[in-house]
Amino acid sequence: MTSEERNRIIVIGGGAAGMMAAAAAAQSGSHVELFERNEKLGKKIYITGKGRCNLTNNCGKDAFLEQVCSNRRFLYSALEQWDSADTMRFFEENGTPVKTERGNRVFPVSDHASDVTAALQRCMKRLGVQVHLNSRVKRLLLEKECPVPEDSGGRIRGVELENGEKHFASAVIVATGGLSYPSTGSEGDGYRFAGEAGLKVTPCRPSLVAMETAGEEAPQMQGLSLKNVQVRVKDGKKVLFEEFGEMMFTHFGVSGPLMLSASAIVGKKLADRPLSLEIDLKSALTPEQLDERILREFAAASNRKIANVAGTLYPAKLIPVMLHHCGIDPDTPVRDITKAQRKALVEHTKRFVLTLTALRGYNEAVITAGGVSVKEVKPDTMECKTVRGLYFAGEVLDLDARTGGFNLQIAWTTGHAAGTAAAK
Repeated sequence: MTSEERNRIIVIGGGAAGMMAAAAAAQSGSHVELFERNEKLGKKIYITGKGRCNLTNNCGKDAFLEQVCSNRRFLYSALEQWDSADTMRFFEENGTPVKTERGNRVFPVSDHASDVTAALQRCMKRLGVQVHLNSRVKRLLLEKECPVPEDSGGRIRGVELENGEKHFASAVIVATGGLSYPSTGSEGDGYRFAGEAGLKVTPCRPSLVAMETAGEEAPQMQGLSLKNVQVRVKDGKKVLFEEFGEMMFTHFGVSGPLMLSASAIVGKKLADRPLSLEIDLKSALTPEQLDERILREFAAASNRKIANVAGTLYPAKLIPVMLHHCGIDPDTPVRDITKAQRKALVEHTKRFVLTLTALRGYNEAVITAGGVSVKEVKPDTMECKTVRGLYFAGEVLDLDARTGGFNLQIAWTTGHAAGTAAAK
């Protein structure tokens, strides 16, 4: 390996983790080349946060780690080096002011995700990072495949592009993303690279994604959003997820913030068997208070049909489904509603049950759960334990979190750790 190659670092992938890794490595004085398969950098960043880019969460390390779903302990060391405060300062210093909104979510002041990518590009340009667009890496070059092997142990030597070009370096950082939003170029290349290097890749699945339900209830309520509801996802009697917030019914099942967060927690179980979704539609009322309210509504309209009176209790799209659940004919006059039927209304309002059957696909998923096993990687540097000079960062790793900027912070944190360590 020449002296020039010893000081050269290659980054595969121009997303959040890749650009941060490249900037960190260049900041430490290395010559950095970044290879991106797409025609532009940060393609996935542009669509995050509905185009606004929720780039991190302005919370402490402990609060941050509570939102990590997989392998949170692995992130301790890296977060000590680079946390959300460092991320916010980085973007401020590189020309993209940020603001904190509800739930400590951090966005660019401009509300334009493009400004997040622009800040990273400015930083890389200032530090001399050489960016190669439309350049897909075909494979990693490991020690046995390269000229002049110097080490007895496994070592990275560089990469080979699809066009046959070989580029040699002292370190390679794989930041290729996962499988979510394949239109942005996320096709699992990093998992293949890891497998070819002999590393374990844990099974992958979509995460932060909508879920499908059995039956016709959800399609009948398509487009209906519910706010201030309490939901539980249960496996038999065991509660897997319980939270308060907003959700929505779709033509296939359920979506919205609550359901996306739930998918990150229950997705693994849902891959094996259906789960029960329980929705408390009136979470601010006890069953007794709800019954009293129903009695008041009924007393004020005893001669009207139940389908017409129910509009004071439920959104229009929910009424026929609710009455069907309770076994009540929509044309029944309120005065003829029995005590048992009123009790059923209370019970189904406080515990409206649907069956979750599957996660939606990667083309709708915000992130990928699973990936390169963190047992293969050093937690403080992101370097592979068995192949020297090979690093992994971002979504390609078996790390995932809930919504709120936590997943992008994982990308910034692991990318910075990999770039800094590779330069050393």
